[in-house]
Amino acid sequence: MSEGGEGEPVQHGLFASAKGLLATCVSLLHNRFELFSVELAEEKARLFSMLAYGGAAFLCIAAGLIFLAVFLTVMLWDTNRLLALGVFSALFLGAGLTSLVLAMSLGRSGSKLFSASLAELRKDHESLSSGEAPKSL
Repeated sequence: MSEGGEGEPVQHGLFASAKGLLATCVSLLHNRFELFSVELAEEKARLFSMLAYGGAAFLCIAAGLIFLAVFLTVMLWDTNRLLALGVFSALFLGAGLTSLVLAMSLGRSGSKLFSASLAELRKDHESLSSGEAPKSL
């Protein structure tokens, strides 16, 4: 074996190449798992915030609409109480059905969770297929 700088022997051969390839693969996997965990943490925080704000908004809007409906129904009690009750019932049912349709369309659209990780893995696969060395982060 020849010596490199600093008096250390330079390894040549199949074992050294395999060791270097393994180190590169481990480094790539480490980077991809870190990206995966960061994306998972971001999605978890986003979902929790969305759920908390959505729940608070739902409660406040629902309470406000109910009090408004009761107020207007009592105000119109002597003249048009059936009309007021019918209009509020139609409005609440329409809003509920619209919300249901929107929720179903959001559920069908899917999530973009792990899209960056999948894109990086796709790049790694393409670069390994073409014979290039993958670039680590």
